[in-house]
Amino acid sequence: MGDNHSSPVKSAIRTLDIIEYVVARDRPVIAQEIAEALVIPVSSLSYLLTTLVERGYLARDGRRYAPGPGLERLQSRTASFTLAERVAPLVRALRLQLNETASFFIRSGWEVEALVTETSEHALRYAVEVGSRTPLHGFSAGKAILAALPDAEVARFLAETDRQAFTPATIVSAEGLRDEVDDIRRTGVARTRGEHSPGIHGIGRAVIVDGVLIGAFSIAIPSVRFDAAIERRAVGLLARTAALLEAP
Repeated sequence: MGDNHSSPVKSAIRTLDIIEYVVARDRPVIAQEIAEALVIPVSSLSYLLTTLVERGYLARDGRRYAPGPGLERLQSRTASFTLAERVAPLVRALRLQLNETASFFIRSGWEVEALVTETSEHALRYAVEVGSRTPLHGFSAGKAILAALPDAEVARFLAETDRQAFTPATIVSAEGLRDEVDDIRRTGVARTRGEHSPGIHGIGRAVIVDGVLIGAFSIAIPSVRFDAAIERRAVGLLARTAALLEAP
């Protein structure tokens, strides 16, 4: 039992040790020096350094590492994080709690664009590519965003788009989508049932901050793992996650 908890704690301690060591050296250092100084196996160190560089807490120039801009931003009271940076930890937490693919989408015209995504670790999983776009009616996140738009915008979408049927289950009719919008507005939850990819259930929830629609979270679950229990859990997690982002 102790070992199960010690590994994450050790990784966290090592991560902080790396940051403190690099900052304290006041000069760029190579990975070998960090490994020898902190007695960290090279395999573990490589993963931690890569993560710290990706998050901006270290900067890499060739083989050398130095403090990154992320550290200065954390110290600044006027720090300004991008939307992707703000939602990334929340998307990651969704994926970790369900081990299903979780994403955050933003509106791009009559489409949704994947801003952040975390892919399930199951062998059978649904993957979303960052930057990919899909018509609003195709994904649960798109439906959630559509339902959060004013009635006039929903009417424009229905009038201006030639909606593709991705699968036999895709809802493309104006009447059917209006019914979907009404249901989403009543429950706060958007759903797709094999409507974009066969065998994939999507659950989405829009995020509105200070009256402004900023995007939607979604979870994609293969039908072989989808049941009432995981649906209830996903709906609850989405509501809680959206509330965290919406909170002042």
